[in-house]
Amino acid sequence: MKVGIPKEIKNNESRVGITPAGVFELVRNNHTVYVQTGAGDGSGFSNSDYQQVGAIVLDTIGQVYAMSDMIVKVKEPIKEEYSLVQRGQVVFAYFHFASSEVLAEAMIDRKAICIAYETVEDEDGTLPLLTPMSEVAGRMAIQQGAKYLEKPEKGRGVLLGGVPGVAPGRVLVLGAGVVGIQAAKMAAGLGAHVTILDVNMKRLRYVNDVMPSHVVTEFSNEFNIRKHIKDHDLIVGGVLLRGAKAPKIITRDMLKDMRPGTVIVDVAVDQGGCVETTRPTTHENPVYIIDDVVHYCVTNMPGAVPYTSTMALTNVTLPYVLKLANLGWEEACQKDASLEKGLNIVKGKVIRKEILEAFKWQAMDD
Repeated sequence: MKVGIPKEIKNNESRVGITPAGVFELVRNNHTVYVQTGAGDGSGFSNSDYQQVGAIVLDTIGQVYAMSDMIVKVKEPIKEEYSLVQRGQVVFAYFHFASSEVLAEAMIDRKAICIAYETVEDEDGTLPLLTPMSEVAGRMAIQQGAKYLEKPEKGRGVLLGGVPGVAPGRVLVLGAGVVGIQAAKMAAGLGAHVTILDVNMKRLRYVNDVMPSHVVTEFSNEFNIRKHIKDHDLIVGGVLLRGAKAPKIITRDMLKDMRPGTVIVDVAVDQGGCVETTRPTTHENPVYIIDDVVHYCVTNMPGAVPYTSTMALTNVTLPYVLKLANLGWEEACQKDASLEKGLNIVKGKVIRKEILEAFKWQAMDD
């Protein structure tokens, strides 16, 4: 199979779809790999690194799309790429279709096979290709939240860890999934007081067992959310409904109950956000302020640490990439139920009901 690795062109997205080590494995399995020149520069991988393991470096993104049976990338194609996607071409990437009707319509129109990292699901319900980026984003939520709590950034001027004689900052984490656990771990490590909310008691029991005593758990409901937003400095949104839009659990009217300079980091922004006032931002312009509350809603947070993120992503995607390349997408999905769940749009047909529900579309006939 001919596998293409284009350079990511989303704002400040420096990750790349696969490392040279991953290319080595594909070439060893007799596949041809096309890499756009400079695709790996942001992650610390040069054209030479890819050429040394057998990749063919092409000059333009158009050449990569035109010559490849399968495109492996990080983020969803953006508007400039829509016309490059070929009919019947496999595109393996993070799509988050439920948050973008325009993207979904474009991929339907292109009649590609869109396999989304974020909906590949193991038998135990875990999301193996979403997990590493959720780990990165959860940890970064605290790193970025701590920064924007600084007064020059319009935050409350609170040091999360406090100092002797001064109480630490307070962090509210919404959701005890991968993002929430990693955020709580980082915040606790800084010495902050952490409250983590979830509707899943099994997850809360797990958190209670593994986290230090200054991480406390409570059941998530509107009453408890309204109670805690009044006195917490940093709020991390880590709510996920797989393949669907995130629920709006913080509404616009709640902002008035927050103290001026409170920071919200909505990691759920890729799925539409779990805060009503969330709108996607970029690393170039990461924050905006509504009712004196700082909102950080960058859609590709892990792109700020591309070396770590690219390595972590290839670790989990490569087995699936090899399976798709070795068997073809149809046989690979027939033989691997986890990979089959990654099918979102196939040759113009929407496969996942969550996408249909997000836009109130009618189910498509076979």
